Amino acid sequence: MKRLTLLFTVIAGCCVFGFGQTLPAPSPTPVEDEDVVKITTTLIQLDVTVTDKKGKPITGLKPEDFTIYENGREQRVSGLSYITATRAGESREQGRKPADPLAPPPVLPIRPEAVRRTIALVVDDLTLSFESSYQTRRALKRFVDEQMQDGDMVAIVRTSAGVGALQQFTGDRRILNAAIEKVRWYPRGSGGISAFAPIGPTMLEQLQAMGDTSVSEEDLEREREFNQGFDDFRSSSFAAGSLGALRFIVEGMGELPGRKSVILFSDGFRAIARNNTELSGGGTVAAFMRKLIDVANRSSVVFYTIDPRGLVYTGFTAADDIVNPSIERTNRMLSERSSDLFETQAALRELARETGGFAVVNNNDIMGGVRRVMEDHSYYLLAYEPEDETFDPKKLRYNRIVIKVNRPDAVVRYRSGFFNVADENIRKPPAEDMTPQQRIGKALMSPFAVNDIELSMNALYANDDAKGNYIRTLLHINGNDLEFMREAEDKWVVRLGVVVANMDANGKVVEENGRSYTLSVPEHLLKKINSEGLVYNVSFPVKKPGAYQMRVAIVDERSGKVGSASQFMEIPNPKKKGRPSVSGIVLQGNTLAEWEAAEIPGGEAKELSDPMRDTSLRKFRRGMVLRYGYEVYQAALDASKRPKVNSRVRIFRNGKLVFEGEPKLLELTGQSDLRRLKSTGALSLAEQMEPGEYVLQIVVKDEVAKDKYATATQFVQFEVIE
Repeated sequence: MKRLTLLFTVIAGCCVFGFGQTLPAPSPTPVEDEDVVKITTTLIQLDVTVTDKKGKPITGLKPEDFTIYENGREQRVSGLSYITATRAGESREQGRKPADPLAPPPVLPIRPEAVRRTIALVVDDLTLSFESSYQTRRALKRFVDEQMQDGDMVAIVRTSAGVGALQQFTGDRRILNAAIEKVRWYPRGSGGISAFAPIGPTMLEQLQAMGDTSVSEEDLEREREFNQGFDDFRSSSFAAGSLGALRFIVEGMGELPGRKSVILFSDGFRAIARNNTELSGGGTVAAFMRKLIDVANRSSVVFYTIDPRGLVYTGFTAADDIVNPSIERTNRMLSERSSDLFETQAALRELARETGGFAVVNNNDIMGGVRRVMEDHSYYLLAYEPEDETFDPKKLRYNRIVIKVNRPDAVVRYRSGFFNVADENIRKPPAEDMTPQQRIGKALMSPFAVNDIELSMNALYANDDAKGNYIRTLLHINGNDLEFMREAEDKWVVRLGVVVANMDANGKVVEENGRSYTLSVPEHLLKKINSEGLVYNVSFPVKKPGAYQMRVAIVDERSGKVGSASQFMEIPNPKKKGRPSVSGIVLQGNTLAEWEAAEIPGGEAKELSDPMRDTSLRKFRRGMVLRYGYEVYQAALDASKRPKVNSRVRIFRNGKLVFEGEPKLLELTGQSDLRRLKSTGALSLAEQMEPGEYVLQIVVKDEVAKDKYATATQFVQFEVIE
């Protein structure tokens, strides 16, 4: 048992669970190629949504049912396919809460080939009012709990949170719920408490109301125009910030798989200022929005916009202070409110219409709007060959697309067009032209693992008196993927760049460790590295509790090969007593003979496996004994100042529970620190087990604590090999 204590101090006395049932082999589900829009010099593909007047998809259309016009000229449809939003036998029950919300099954990172829909839920908190922020938060929560399905890769992004967006795409509801917790009213934005700011008298109106006869109607008009210009300038500044954040998100989504869409929750913004004074900023917002629409069309991203203000009352309220209730002025004020609502919603309508989506406005059923959006993910994929002048900037600056369907009741939505620059002229540098720094940066931000260099990462949460909360990251590197160079007769060298970053729920880096290494080894060690790999480890302190993502990227500087991995972490608050939490899980694999020898009291067992390698790589052969160790923190104490904690182990495969052990009380004998209870266990990996990926979950219940926080879980993924 000695080697297992390298990572955590554990106590002896393992309990053994038989685990020998034969498990069914997994049956992978094929996923359609849903990269739906490609603009090149030889082929243009467009996704087209066709519904009836009630919003229900119209299926069964043929190429001859469509007519495509590019800049007024009819084009021949060269390809047509229909992509459905639902799978056969799929139901909405999939998206609902787990049966055991206190111990839900673990969620593994989604693979690129399994992605069906890529959805960015963007909260434009730079414009949202306090009331809209509350409604948006409720809609997001219900979407994650009820609407999200298998194969959905989702990100929840706030426009005020900066550029940390792409790396937040996930299928893990824990990450999304952590992001929802960050959705709050942004008081420094342009949104007030409610849909409209209360009407109050201006300075000159107050003077006039007090009897100052020197204030003329011309003075009041000039003051009104100045105030309008200032308000437009402030609003356009926030709108430009929101559009910039949206463009960053859309550009990143262009490389992601699946049907790509942005659902934007926004109180809207003016694309055109109410006057063209220098202060107002003129048409800056309109120019930004046109660029965003073009990038979205090129990146195959559909915008759906939702105004969470709902059905808005534009009349006077008790909060308004009208000092001059003349008919002319009250009519003007009411007209300005109505115009403000219409103009801010017009931008939302245009953004959705020009990218093939729709806007949900003047509707109090926000969740119903989200449901309509999710039902809108069935579409036709049309292709046509462009004319020679399509990408000739001397002849055309913009290519307008019109699509018609020969059905009288059909409602057709599609992308309005694109600028005349071929994709190859606006793409980022291909991977072979990137520097090692660019490669490692791209891999670090990607929501998917990069496997040119095979990595296996296990980030372990732990706590002690000296460090407090910290994360120890173990990284196993496949030695066969590294290109060592011979520099002497018995000297082989490889140069690696390694970056380990800890990111918060906003995608911002809170801790980072980046280093370059030159590894020089003799030939006999090179053979061992090729067969066993390398283990890299680094520790980070965690100053604040909350949700984090550990991300690692590595580059072989000579070959340019890159590998990356990531893991979601929930770090508890150690100051909240009576709320147990579980550390990361340490693993070690032994043969049955090794394990039996290690359990002989007073015996000296020779342990051949390395727990650091086993914990990072997590691959074990059938017939082995899988040993695990963990700690339980902050258990409540009973009247005798003793904790009473039971735990059970569960095994999952493909999201299904295949084994569950009986609850066992944690042994307190030999425990010197009751705030950090130590426990170990062992599982027999029977010879009949199907090879493949499994998840080991520890479920801990504090029998002293009496509230919803009495249960805590932790899990680790492992693979069974032959």
